[in-house]
Amino acid sequence: MNENATKDVQIERTFDASIDLIWSMWTEAEHFANWYGPMGASIPKAEMDVTVGGRRHIGMEMETPGGPMQMFFIGEYREIDPKTRLVYTEQMGSEDGTPMTAEQMGMPADFPMETHVVVELEDLGSSTKMTMTHVGVPADSPGGQGWNMAIDKLVARVESLS
Repeated sequence: MNENATKDVQIERTFDASIDLIWSMWTEAEHFANWYGPMGASIPKAEMDVTVGGRRHIGMEMETPGGPMQMFFIGEYREIDPKTRLVYTEQMGSEDGTPMTAEQMGMPADFPMETHVVVELEDLGSSTKMTMTHVGVPADSPGGQGWNMAIDKLVARVESLS
């Protein structure tokens, strides 16, 4: 087995942008929808109640070799330390926000129902260091590849606004 197969996705980037801007990319639905997801994906639904216990419901659409695909992610905000730490749960859901099992999504039965995303920001003065960890998603999985593409889109979005 590949040693990285069990490691969580962790991505670090330093942005030439204020911590306020990077925080808003993660906490304001209109910003989040403009960068989240792999290349080619769009986010027609981004409902985010960024309060501890608040819910999130994200809809993603993309073209695949097999045709158009829709995916929905639901979760709850668990920790919010403004501008420095954001923790939320994530799991597959339906269009109406109902949780779905791994089997319903065509995933292996042992696929975790709920994972955690941890975003940590560090103010470096004229720049901001971001560390994003998706606990429960292997780094070498399609989810890990998707996160790398999404963070590349985040970089481009931040550069376009800076």
